[in-house]
Amino acid sequence: MKYMVAELMFKAVRAWYENGKICIMLSDHKEIRFPVTLNKKLRNAPVEKLTNIELICEGTGLRWPDLDEDLSVTGIIEGRYGKI
Repeated sequence: MKYMVAELMFKAVRAWYENGKICIMLSDHKEIRFPVTLNKKLRNAPVEKLTNIELICEGTGLRWPDLDEDLSVTGIIEGRYGKI
């Protein structure tokens, strides 16, 4: 699989749900968060489904298998949170 340089710069090592926000720990130990209200599929999802987050594509993406939602870490950093 081919990656853009920016995609390889931002890798998640952990992701979790906390108090209405998705939290991501990056490989450089920076932490980013965004409110679930910014994403249509996450907005109304029950906590059990929000907490089931998988790191995909070597940490360059997040997946919620119960919600069929995928987001790239680079996209999140750029302010793209999926459909609202």
